[in-house]
Amino acid sequence: MNKLRITTLCIALFCMLGIIASANTAGAEDNLDLAKTSQNPVGKLISVPFENNLYLNAGPEEETDYALILKPVVPVSLGGNWTMINRLITPFISQGERGPGQGRIFGLGDSIYQGFFTPAKPGKVILGVGPQLGIHTGMDRATSDQWTLGPTVVVLTMPGNWVMGFLTSNVWNIGSGYNDAPNVNAFSFQYFFNYNLKDGWYLTTTPTITADWNAEGDNVWTVPFGGGVGRVFKWGKQSMSITGKGFYNVERPDNAPDWNLQLRIALLFPKK
Repeated sequence: MNKLRITTLCIALFCMLGIIASANTAGAEDNLDLAKTSQNPVGKLISVPFENNLYLNAGPEEETDYALILKPVVPVSLGGNWTMINRLITPFISQGERGPGQGRIFGLGDSIYQGFFTPAKPGKVILGVGPQLGIHTGMDRATSDQWTLGPTVVVLTMPGNWVMGFLTSNVWNIGSGYNDAPNVNAFSFQYFFNYNLKDGWYLTTTPTITADWNAEGDNVWTVPFGGGVGRVFKWGKQSMSITGKGFYNVERPDNAPDWNLQLRIALLFPKK
């Protein structure tokens, strides 16, 4: 099963490389502007990313898990001075056995809504602040059985060919949850550094560090390290970006995966 999933990802990667090779190349300035806007979490750009994730050596049986995560982003103007950036994160997962006789599960995980209020005309340092809502949509064994809520903040700057900054949040459960679910107090910190090259190519690192403040001992932190490469281009008339990344968890809870391999395909709809 593990070999099959890794082979499938490799085939998908080769197909994506074929798409990139056949892509149209816009002007260098157009490529740079589109790449930087697509890498800005509060950029004024509608995007529909499909993020394919393989998680290696997860659980007591060292299973291979898979998640397809949809992350559509829609900016909405709130008048002359402010913009609201809306992001909905919805995971579809295949999770390996976590206990004797449980078997593999397939289905929907918990969803997350993020909303950022950001200036319509940002300066050199860009700030977005808003709520993060965790929505109890997950199936058994893929859910916290809780609705969660907390603040989320993004800060970034884009000098020259760089897009760099961080996105952070902390959420707590709303009420007591379902099925006597344990309380949630979860922290997330994603730093990102993107360097844009010629013809839409870019180098990127976007690891997300997380902490479960209710866990004990060595089970609090997950700290990944890694990065990858991507390209922004046009396939026909459709603007797209494709990114391949790999992350190794240098610190992780018991039964957490040690590797995350990621192939991200995003449809981009820049404003005219």
